[in-house]
Amino acid sequence: MKQPTARRASSSDPEPTTSCTTTPTLSTTRSGPIQQRHDDGSGGQRQRVSQHGHIFRQGDRADRVYQVVDGAIMLYKLLPDGRRQVVELLSAGDVFGLTPLPVYDCSAETLVASNVIAYERTVIENSPVLLRRLSGHVHAQLCALHEHAVLLGRKSALERVATFVMHCVPNRGGFDCVGPRGATDSAIVRLGMTRQEIADYLGLTLETVSRAFSELRRRGIIAIEKQEEVRVHDICRICQLTGAH
Repeated sequence: MKQPTARRASSSDPEPTTSCTTTPTLSTTRSGPIQQRHDDGSGGQRQRVSQHGHIFRQGDRADRVYQVVDGAIMLYKLLPDGRRQVVELLSAGDVFGLTPLPVYDCSAETLVASNVIAYERTVIENSPVLLRRLSGHVHAQLCALHEHAVLLGRKSALERVATFVMHCVPNRGGFDCVGPRGATDSAIVRLGMTRQEIADYLGLTLETVSRAFSELRRRGIIAIEKQEEVRVHDICRICQLTGAH
């Protein structure tokens, strides 16, 4: 059955937009352009999924649990009127596809070409070692979801965008932040998402996200080099705008 999808922006689009004209419905078929599959030796099946490919969709039969090997994946939910909320961003090691329901309660789409391992639910249930290993990753993801709940519930638009940018800077802004290195404290950050996808993740409108990026640029904190690439001139300064200090 057809589900509403976000229109991908072409290179000539000044800003990506979303077009949702139909009501989301439950699907009973597995989806996603899987390019190749092979057994990884641990009871799982390694799969290569192309960029913006769906590993599963909201309503697909939930008989597998997945772990990211490399790449980036977003989980999102669709409301009956077509609005989308990106609920989680996943990277290497993260586990997804867990649900108490017989069907998936969200969709999983790759942001870049990604490798994942698919485990049958029965394999996990019969392997205490595998279950413990995956559980460790899930616990870390729950802590990240707590932080995202704070972002959605208490942070301003500028704080949300600053937090998102900081999450894209490796080893900075977190509990184990290494601090500035050298005379300059800058970084080139690849966001890996369109403005619309960022808006859907931060619970903002496309226009609000664009204004927040413009404000950060006006203050001299960032420079927008490409549509999905930002140069952060002062990492500590943008970190101070996240609302965590």
